[in-house]
Amino acid sequence: MIDGGLPHYGPMKSTTETPAPGDGQLAILLVISRIPRGRVASYGQVAALAGLPGRARLVGRILSRLPAGSNIPWFRVVNARGQLSFATDSSAWRRQYEALREEQIEFRGRQINLALYRWQP
Repeated sequence: MIDGGLPHYGPMKSTTETPAPGDGQLAILLVISRIPRGRVASYGQVAALAGLPGRARLVGRILSRLPAGSNIPWFRVVNARGQLSFATDSSAWRRQYEALREEQIEFRGRQINLALYRWQP
């Protein structure tokens, strides 16, 4: 683990910004929690598996509001091209990159080969 626990997107925003329970938050978090070590899923794949096709941005929004110390493996969610969505070489990008490398996920340049590492539930 990095920094004594799972790295996260940032501190929890105010409760007025937290997605309402009825908007699929629980379903999305359950799907992400099932992504096994050494595998990744795209934002769109997570949304579809949660029963919310076309809601990839909602997945990102929910992940951005994870509380510090969350056990949700947020770092296993990547964009549809197999790339990390943070600004390249930002501290968040490096945390996600290192967490994935720790799980033996290989990068070719800045991209993950989804044919090899995509989770297929």
